[in-house]
Amino acid sequence: VAPTTPVCEVPSSAVTGTVVQMSCKETEGSPPSEYQWYKNGVALLEKTGTGSARAANITYTMNKKSGTLLFNTVTKNDTGEYFCEASNGIGLSQKCSVKRMQV
Repeated sequence: VAPTTPVCEVPSSAVTGTVVQMSCKETEGSPPSEYQWYKNGVALLEKTGTGSARAANITYTMNKKSGTLLFNTVTKNDTGEYFCEASNGIGLSQKCSVKRMQV
């Protein structure tokens, strides 16, 4: 079953240095969807190892299975427009509407 449009939860504002968790979920897809987050239209990288992630200056953890995007400490650089895409290899992938977070 192709995924439906996911529901994204993105805070509209956050305080620098705080923990922020965004979530993305859809329930119709079978097999279960994987989720990809985008910031300002660019796909966010999945954190694989400490070395490469540190080099890329990645301050978040993205879980493609659960759809969560977790920032341990947000910075002004994390301000932007976020959306997520659900896909399970069947039918078209589905995106939620873009939401802006201001840090």
